Amino acid sequence: MAGINEIVSKLRETIREVDAEQLHSRWKEAGAEDGPLIIDVRERDEFVDGHVEGCEFIPRGTLEMKIENIESNREREILLYCAGGTRSLFAAKSLEDLGYTNVASVAGGFRAWKQQGFPVHIAKTLTPEQMTRYSRHLIIPEVGEKGQTKLLNSKVMMLGAGALGSPVGLYLAAAGVGQIGIIDSDVVDRSNLQRQILHTDERIGEPKVESAKKTLQALNPDVKIEMHNTRLTSKNILEIFEGYDLVVDGGDNFPTRYLINDACVKLGIPNVHGSIFRFEGQVTSFVPHVGPCYRCLYPEPPPAEFAPSCQEAGVLGVLPGIVGSLQAIETIKLLLGVGESMAGRLLLFDGLKTNFRELKLRRDPGCAVCGDDAGPIEFIDYEQFCSVSL
Repeated sequence: MAGINEIVSKLRETIREVDAEQLHSRWKEAGAEDGPLIIDVRERDEFVDGHVEGCEFIPRGTLEMKIENIESNREREILLYCAGGTRSLFAAKSLEDLGYTNVASVAGGFRAWKQQGFPVHIAKTLTPEQMTRYSRHLIIPEVGEKGQTKLLNSKVMMLGAGALGSPVGLYLAAAGVGQIGIIDSDVVDRSNLQRQILHTDERIGEPKVESAKKTLQALNPDVKIEMHNTRLTSKNILEIFEGYDLVVDGGDNFPTRYLINDACVKLGIPNVHGSIFRFEGQVTSFVPHVGPCYRCLYPEPPPAEFAPSCQEAGVLGVLPGIVGSLQAIETIKLLLGVGESMAGRLLLFDGLKTNFRELKLRRDPGCAVCGDDAGPIEFIDYEQFCSVSL
């Protein structure tokens, strides 16, 4: 029976190898569309001590199970490294057996990389408690430890701690979004409790942002909650939104929706929009330079009789849970950069018929905010704009 040294020698005769310098050269191109995929096949404790920045981490024991979810293109160049260059040979052989045709093992492995003085990346890693809390995320290929770390480093601004903000806030906090900002100037009222599940009867009269913070941090102490117990205006919006990766719009009036839209386009950050009415709801994402903005959809507000508020028309208490949950999953997808965003698509939900419809949205080249000839964005008197249009 052949010994391990003989097996390794035979593998080296058939498996292509690159050295650390070649890996470094190709590493510079890894971010390009046609760049190589670099995979670290060591164990987690080795990986957290230092690795090649931007690589995928797939321990040798799970490589065959996970590779197709990471890269299904069997012709893409894949460079595998381990500590010294042996495990990566076996990993390369496994990928070739699966039909991958452009695979190489890094001779000398990560040890050679360090000896050459190439940069070693030590990323923030999950604590044992976080490994347990987010364990169901970690086994999803599209999330994993890399994606969970990205969520923990993300910042989401949430407009409203009310009907839509409740499910959005709960699910984003549970998912481990590192910082959640909440803007709301209202206090908890008993009439809120039929749908605003962030709050409780004993908190009636308490500012909604404070009540929301108590609920979310009780659910997940990992999450930092930034409270803004104020009304959003054109004078404070840029200061409040600055530094956030994404905004979730759970507002219930047109002046605020237009203001949020214009600020998000100005700052270049996505706006995940949701709205509700009796048994109906809608969700979309306005992603600057990817799809239309809110003004492309509504160049001017509809007449008041066609857009009554929840206070005037009512809303089924469970409806915000459906719409807000859709906003939450859309937010997580955008933060992770996975799946297909809802930019350019409007999802309509009818609770009486229990069905969904999807409408295609197109960017308006003549849009005053995101159009081809749009000038610098200047905030307007949104209250006046909406009242004049009514």
